[in-house]
Amino acid sequence: MSLPEIAARINRALETRPFDGSLKFDCAAKGVLVLADGQAVLEDQPTDCTIAISEENLIKLLTGKLNPMTGVMTGKLKVSGNPAVAMRLAKLIG
Repeated sequence: MSLPEIAARINRALETRPFDGSLKFDCAAKGVLVLADGQAVLEDQPTDCTIAISEENLIKLLTGKLNPMTGVMTGKLKVSGNPAVAMRLAKLIG
């Protein structure tokens, strides 16, 4: 699954489950995925919270194969900014 495919999947979820705040998945050289203003886009912009994560681990996170707390504890993802925004992600992908 690529970042554009992930964005499309999140956009489908946003049709029925709103997301409050703005969140960026920073996948380094692979690019960024930003959730803001009711949509998922692949253009970088300032956000309330940033999650630094590899594309591989992002896929695992979104498919339930990576527990967010385990990811933080093992260094597979790093959260900066407002962590409360990251917590809201569970409602969207859960």
